Order: sequence, then C-alpha cells, then structure tokens
Amino acid sequence: MNERRRKRIEKNILKNRKYKTLIYNRVILTVALVLLQIVLYGLLVASFYTSGWTVLMAVDILGLLFVLYVINRNEKPSAKLNWVIMILVLPICGISLYLLFGEGRPTRRMNKRITAAKRANAGILVQDAEMKERVENGGRNAEICRYLMNYANYPVYGDGEVTYYPSGKEMFKDMLAAVEKAERFILAEYFIIAGGKMWDTFRELLLKKADEGVQIKLVFDDVGSLMLLPPKYDKYLEFVHPNIKCFKFNPAVPIFTMRMNNRDHRKILVVDGKVAFTGGINLADEYIDEKIKYGKWKDTGVRVTGRAVNSFTMMFFNIWNAFRKDKGKLRDFIAPEYREEEYAAADGASETVGKNGTHIPVESIGESPHGKGYFVQPYDDSPLDRESVGETVYLDLINRASKYLYIFTPYLILDDFMRTALCNAAKRGVDVRIVTPGIPDKKMVFRLTRSNYAPLMKSGVKIYEYTPGFIHAKSMVCDDEAAVVGTINLDYRSLYLHFENAVYFSHCDAVAAVKQDGEDVFAVSKRMTIEDTRQTFIGKLVDSVLRVFETLL
Repeated sequence: MNERRRKRIEKNILKNRKYKTLIYNRVILTVALVLLQIVLYGLLVASFYTSGWTVLMAVDILGLLFVLYVINRNEKPSAKLNWVIMILVLPICGISLYLLFGEGRPTRRMNKRITAAKRANAGILVQDAEMKERVENGGRNAEICRYLMNYANYPVYGDGEVTYYPSGKEMFKDMLAAVEKAERFILAEYFIIAGGKMWDTFRELLLKKADEGVQIKLVFDDVGSLMLLPPKYDKYLEFVHPNIKCFKFNPAVPIFTMRMNNRDHRKILVVDGKVAFTGGINLADEYIDEKIKYGKWKDTGVRVTGRAVNSFTMMFFNIWNAFRKDKGKLRDFIAPEYREEEYAAADGASETVGKNGTHIPVESIGESPHGKGYFVQPYDDSPLDRESVGETVYLDLINRASKYLYIFTPYLILDDFMRTALCNAAKRGVDVRIVTPGIPDKKMVFRLTRSNYAPLMKSGVKIYEYTPGFIHAKSMVCDDEAAVVGTINLDYRSLYLHFENAVYFSHCDAVAAVKQDGEDVFAVSKRMTIEDTRQTFIGKLVDSVLRVFETLL
C-alpha cells in the first residue's frame, strides 16, 4: 500500500472522531445487555424466594451443598471464606457469582488451545548445564530458579544484560531505538494500547519497519483497550500493511461468561530475538507523562539481552500460536547467534528438567561471562493451572529477605499467606517498605489497599504513599541480591486470573538500580502512620463488606 493511500485511510479511521461514537456504541450495547441479564436474573431469583417454603428449603440445601464443594476446592482459605459467606447469605446470587468469577480457570477451549501451543514449543529452549549446576549449588538465592525451571518451565540464564528503567519515558526511548534497528521481526504484546502520542509514534515506526520488510506481530487485550481504540483495529492494522499481523486477545462479548475474567495483562516487546522489554508500561500516553490522569505516573521496566530473550519469544508464541492460523515456528525466531547452539543442544540432550507437563533439555551451550551469583530468568504465569508462579516468587523474596525488602505495587489486596509473610519478615528485623499510590485510579480498590495498612504497620512494616501521583510499578528487591520486575500486581486478579509475566534477576547492577529507585521514591512519598488509617464505624463496615467481594475487584 502506498504512503498516500495509507495516510488517507488513517485520516478517515483514526483521526476522525466518529470512531469514538462506534466505541461508545459498542460499550453501551455491552453494558445494556449485561444490565438486562442482571434484571432478568434478579426477577428469576425473586421468583424463587416467593415460591413457597419448599423452594426456599431446596435453595438452602443447594447452598449448603455448594459450600461443601467450595470448601473442598484447592483454593486460598481467605478466598474460600469470602465465597462461603456470599453463598450462605444469598445462595442463588452467591452460587452464580462463584460460577462466573470464582472458578478462575479459562474455558476448556482456551485451555486446550494454549496448552497445545505450549506443548508444541516445549523442548526447544535449552537449559545450559553449567547454569543448572550453579542453581543446584547456589544455595538459598538459587532455589527460586530451580522452582521456575521445574514448574514455570523457563530456563535460567547467565549471559546477557539486564537494564532497569525507573520511568516509562526512559524505557520508551530505548524501545524506539531497538525497534529502529530491527532487521527481521518485532513481537509486541500489551494489555493496553491507546491512541495518542506514544502509540502514534510507535505505530509510525512499525509501519516504517514493515516497509523495510520486517515482520511484525502484535497482540493486545480487547478489554484493556476497549474504549481506547477504534472497533476492529486489529483488522485495520493488517489491512494497511501485509507485513503486520495482529489480533485482540479474548474479545469482549455482551454476556456473562467465565472467560471474561482471564485477561492478557502481559507487556512484552521482542526485537529480532536479541533484545526484550517488559514491566508495567503499556502503550498509552500516561505511561510517558504525556497525559496526566492521576498526577505523576510512576512505573518501572527492564530491558533484557542475551539468550534470556528466547524465553520472552516463547511466551509470545504460546499465546499467538494458540489463536492464529499463521502459527510461528519458535526456532525461526531465535537470534541467529544462538540458533545453532540451541538446535544442537535441544536435539542431542540426554537430560531434561521440568515437572509441569513440559520439559527443558539440559546441555552445555557456553560459559556465562558473569559471576556465579548472576541469574536472569524471565517467566510467565497463567490461570491454566493451579500453580501460582507469580505469588510463589514474591513469597520467596519476602521469606528469604534478611536486611531489607522494597515493594512497589498499585494495589495491596493481600491474602493471609502474603500478609503473614510480610509481617513475619518485619518481625525478624527486615526493613520492609511498601509503596502504594498517593492518587488512586480505583476508589474501592484503594479502600481495600488502605485497609491492609494497620495490621502490617503494627508488625513493623513501613507503608508509603507516592505523594506525586499514581504508582503503577510492580517491583520487588531484597538484600542487594535479587529483584523482580514485571506485570504482576499484589491482588487476586493478577495473581490468579490473568496472564502475566515478569523477570527475576540477581547479583547484577540492575538490582542496585531497583534499590536506588526505591530510596528515591521514599524521599518524595508520605510514610503512613496508624493515625492515618483510623476509620469511623461506617468506614470499617464498608471495608469489611468490600473485603468479602475482593476477589471480584
């Protein structure tokens, strides 16, 4: 397509405000149909409760049976308790809400597709034998790497570099620079894409690289970008250039369905298999301070080079190949300098690691140029199984910390295990500091976040609110040894319902950079006190009710 025609289409579709009317019409239709379903459901429930004592007794018995079912599920005790309360108080409503939101796992069709894609890619990435030995002999610091090898099925690496970014603006500059150098392919996967300066700049560069013959594959979450992009935007991108392929993940539908819970919350950019970016940064103006929504927007991210990029590539194709007919062969997207080594090792390996349905071949593929304590391990987490990878990594850092533990999180909705771990860390003398937003994006979630302050502070945890605005970062660092940066929030949805990703790294300059960023943020944040958390009786009552529904928020 020539440049003139592309510009004309862009003007008609993107810069014409009529598309916003289409967006609003779609949202209004979806909301209207959902509300209609709620009204019809309410009438149905009302009919049950006015049908006589025999029906009421049957409803109560059904509620009790369902409570037994929930209690025997392999779920967190706090989540079970919340559901049990809802079901006992309002059996029909509680059971319906549990069936819609409590199961958590994707539909059978989605599960089957993604599992098949993962199995097809299994055995292609290689675990270097030297790194495996380092992990086996690495002591407490390496135990989480062994877990990620065995249960997240991602290798641990000792080559390449990790660069930490304390803001979206800094990271976006390097993202553009990396894309500008692309020669073979660009893989991008984001929860939110919104029209504006950031996306316009990125899109124009993608079109330029597509003209140069670079293959571009893009995934965005439909609900995350619902009111931010024109309808059928994925089709538009494919139309304007044959080298751009795109799809929207899990399209929103105007009916209640369990699959709407499972969003693609990941943020991944891979260029030529040589460099990858991840973190909390989406493709929207607030992430680079071009738009002020909730004061100053604080976010974090990392740039990864070396063989670890292969893990991000596999994450991408585990989703892409599950839903696209034009499936990508993972081996074709490994950087040439690693490809021959990976092929030979994967085909000739006699040993494997991995216990979660897939395997990773183990073979020597080269020495690490870094010290023996250096590990970098990208990983993802999904609701396909009962393995809470993101939570397990966070708990490992909390439980191993002996000097300090710094946490950035936009939401602090904790279950008993996470709360107890944080309190115990503080009680054993660890300097535990948590930063949450000073200006929230979700009022009810912020109430729940603040309701967790008092029990933590009474145990010695220091809570800070980011006074300049909203902190969207998801970062954790401890003891000058290890850190995690990624997309995983400390709330139920992120830990159990969404598709997420992060990267664990240790004993490198990026760890010190995360710590320094924490100290810089503490300097401009307000340290909360018990007095700041005191509530009226009504406030405590509201918080208690919200806590029952925290799995839905």
